[in-house]
Amino acid sequence: MQRKIQGRYVISSTAGETVRAFVPTPLPPRPPVDWTPALRSAFDRALVAVGRLDGASRLLPDPTVFLYLLVRKEAVLSSMIEGTQSTLADLLRFEAGQDAGALGEDVREVSRCVAAMNHGLRRLEEGFPLSLRLLREIHGILMSGGRGSALRPGEFRTSQNWIGGTRPGNAAFVPPPPEELLGCLSDLERYLHDPEAGTPILKAALTHVQFETIHPFLDGNGRVGRLLVTLLLCDAKLLRYPLLYLSLPFKARRREYYDRLDDVRRTGDWETWLAFFADAVETGADDATEAIRRLLDVADADRARLATLGRGAATARTVHDVLLRHPIATPAQLVRETGLSGPTVQAVLVRLAALGIVREMTGRKRDRVFRYDAYMDILDEGAAPLA
Repeated sequence: MQRKIQGRYVISSTAGETVRAFVPTPLPPRPPVDWTPALRSAFDRALVAVGRLDGASRLLPDPTVFLYLLVRKEAVLSSMIEGTQSTLADLLRFEAGQDAGALGEDVREVSRCVAAMNHGLRRLEEGFPLSLRLLREIHGILMSGGRGSALRPGEFRTSQNWIGGTRPGNAAFVPPPPEELLGCLSDLERYLHDPEAGTPILKAALTHVQFETIHPFLDGNGRVGRLLVTLLLCDAKLLRYPLLYLSLPFKARRREYYDRLDDVRRTGDWETWLAFFADAVETGADDATEAIRRLLDVADADRARLATLGRGAATARTVHDVLLRHPIATPAQLVRETGLSGPTVQAVLVRLAALGIVREMTGRKRDRVFRYDAYMDILDEGAAPLA
């Protein structure tokens, strides 16, 4: 479909330069989305995949165990897209009380991303509406320390920003100027609360582009915008548990992700973006469903091996239950989490290592760290830092 550009350009002055800033037209797209058979089929497949994931989540003995780790993997991946190098293992070691080393600020940034995500999900569970206020709260937590603390945490920007390039004049894209910002955000919030806005997946797809185009914060827009997708799907009750995150498929197709966003702004091509988004939802949901199945298989197989330990089986099972939530852990952390004594935990770890279930990572005699290898290998898939 040939569609006019979905917005207008205005003149904005910043950093001593005059640039053309883009002000998007309010949602929904005009003219309406052209629902070709291929596009409709893509959305149907995405919805079926989300249904499979929701069905798989209902079979989990304790969904919070998987949610704990998937939230952290999403925070790692979303932060990687923005340039951090911290891995899931780095984050889990940091949470276990280990020194973050050279990647200290990157790890702390990911840790703040976890806190921001959990805050948003908890607020929705409490019945707080998905709103601009909630997005500011999330942003305030995300940017509360380190590199972000000087970039107005929890506040919409009052100055012009830009995307790409070393200065406004050679930027890849210049979002709305500050005097247009609140109008754009008010229109977006109206769309969020519009009961006629379309299916949850469509609403999430359109809202994500609009939020990224408005770019309302000085920093952290990408991470908040990706979290907004999950919040929308959870708010719509499409999923019983928030197990669907899109940073993994977005990271795998990072260049295309940015190109599709740019195409909407430049040419009004919503349809190509929507096909990309639906495919990302289908891929993300199928990947999460498969990961849950494989993690359950590993846990069940290892529980069966623990049953062969005789009198030590009960304490080994207690430690194993904690490793399902903390697959990289220190003995001190396991003592805190299990309530067992230090010598008992150390003895269990020796037996688990002999069975090949855990591996000591440091080679040291003190400050040791253990990795639940088979479990972490599944969680680490697709989570290598970007080159």
